[in-house]
Amino acid sequence: MIWFPKSYTPRWIVFLIDLFICAISISSAFLLRFNFAIPEQYFDSLTFIIPFVLFVRSITFLIFRTYAGIIRYSGAKDTERIFVVAITGSILFIIINILNYYLINGTFIIPFSIIAIDFLITIFLMTSFRLSTKIIYQELYNPTKEKTAIVIYGADQFGVITKRTLDRDAESKHKVLAFLDINHANIGKTLEGVTIYHPQYLDSLAKKNDIEKLIIAKENIDSEEKQSIIEQSLQNNIKVLTLPDVNTWINGELSFNQIKEIKIEDLLERPPIILDVNKIKKKLLNKCILVTGAAGSIGSEIVRQLIAFNPSKIILFDQAESPLYDMELDLQEKFNFYNFEIVIGNIADEYRIQKLFEVYKPLIVFHAAAYKHVPMMENNPTEALRTNIMGTKILADIAHAFKVEQFVMVSTDKAVNPTNVMGASKRIAEIYVQAFNQVSNTNFITTRFGNVLGSNGSVILRFKKQIDKGGPVTVTHPEVTRYFMTIPEACQLVLEAGAISRGGEIFLFDMGKSVKIIDLAKKMIKLSGLEIGKDIQIKYTGLRPGEKLYEELLNDKENTIPTHHSKIMIAKVRTYDFDQVKWEIQQLILLQKEHNNMEIVKKMKEIVPEFKSQNSVYEELDIESQK
Repeated sequence: MIWFPKSYTPRWIVFLIDLFICAISISSAFLLRFNFAIPEQYFDSLTFIIPFVLFVRSITFLIFRTYAGIIRYSGAKDTERIFVVAITGSILFIIINILNYYLINGTFIIPFSIIAIDFLITIFLMTSFRLSTKIIYQELYNPTKEKTAIVIYGADQFGVITKRTLDRDAESKHKVLAFLDINHANIGKTLEGVTIYHPQYLDSLAKKNDIEKLIIAKENIDSEEKQSIIEQSLQNNIKVLTLPDVNTWINGELSFNQIKEIKIEDLLERPPIILDVNKIKKKLLNKCILVTGAAGSIGSEIVRQLIAFNPSKIILFDQAESPLYDMELDLQEKFNFYNFEIVIGNIADEYRIQKLFEVYKPLIVFHAAAYKHVPMMENNPTEALRTNIMGTKILADIAHAFKVEQFVMVSTDKAVNPTNVMGASKRIAEIYVQAFNQVSNTNFITTRFGNVLGSNGSVILRFKKQIDKGGPVTVTHPEVTRYFMTIPEACQLVLEAGAISRGGEIFLFDMGKSVKIIDLAKKMIKLSGLEIGKDIQIKYTGLRPGEKLYEELLNDKENTIPTHHSKIMIAKVRTYDFDQVKWEIQQLILLQKEHNNMEIVKKMKEIVPEFKSQNSVYEELDIESQK
């Protein structure tokens, strides 16, 4: 421990050690060249040759700064520098030899064979000194008995970088047990002294060793392959980590602290969506675009994606002051985008919306503003009516008056056969914009999809908070299922739907397979490295007001028409007479002044007959209507 202090070795000591190595190298070169019997004439000249060699080597060390590296963290770059320094010094010896022979006394100062042998020994000893110091230091300050086994998935350059990062970080206390790779050409070989196995051997490795973590360090890994290794790891109670995007590496180098836990989003992700970029750009290029709900999870992502299509200006409209300020900073600092305006207001404020259109005259509207929490709206139908229905009506009416080219409304799967006030309010808003399209030159369309991962109020965020607090993780019912997609994926499809629309459509997005919420909770707990029933509990709380077990994307009486995009369908829905719809909704809006929840919900059910309340006080209205 005395010879390997935790503080870094001073540079002048490293410099002197390197010179000492050079003295040994040149001496050994003479001994090897003459079979350990140096002739007398060469032996006498060593008193000049050794200082001469050390002088030349010291100059090259100073030029290339070989002494400046931290020995305990030596790597490939340090070995490369040693090679360059050694060959530079040897070339200088050759040049001096030739000059001395032809211009001075016709002799060689150092025989060429000795120069070659000295070159090889110098590289070997200087490299060995650094690597042995590194290994000894790691063993002294990170004993094997304190290390936990770790497996790296991926035997390419990212896998090598990950292992070297772990080796370099003495505080990581991890020992790489194995590499995993699906490339059969690599199976059985070693990489950085560690054996490469096929992923199918992970189970047997886990049984023989106490593997704590698996790091996914593979370039260009597809979603199915990633999900497979994550599922396999979770089955063996192995915590899964992943590398950050290479663009976030500090000075191009990976840091141990940047290796993060895998997210549940990674487990549910699907192959990337291919967009018709040219068609979207043709629709949005150099146009002023209004995004309502721009501070929310969906609205803010729509704004970020719009940047790529060079709009003349983006109007960010929302009533949430602080999130809007965060968006402003995000657009300026991260995206270097300044062609936007922040407007604070409520979509139900008709005068505010009117003035917004008068000032900015947007040609495209993405309407993402809405109240979306089912239990909250179940208890506050007046607010669902005011924002989701009246707010949408005001926005649509003014968009029509100002001859907006396209109005894209973001809806939800909860509008299909609604069982709650929120879903019914969104369905009524859908009906209004769909019917309005028949009498307006504005292209009104609706996009409908399920839950998005990581959105405000998402079950994912709630589970994360509960896990961080130590539980319990609350699930409403063991059979509850939901459809999920990522926020970027949903917003990409919104833009694509807008580009292909002819007006009046309700676009449905391919949400993949529905996911059991209890399975989601279990996976999130395992991803956190916790054991269900031991470290954290799962508690069933019962269905919330208005909540249903299964979400639907299509009404029972509806079917779909495919589009050119495999993930986008058009719902075939019944058409409505605009005048009749307008009158019905106006009657509904008049009820908000009374704040009579029962009367509001009763009127909603008249407009949307398929609205049947579940687990709600409004179920009695359904019973009355059947009498």
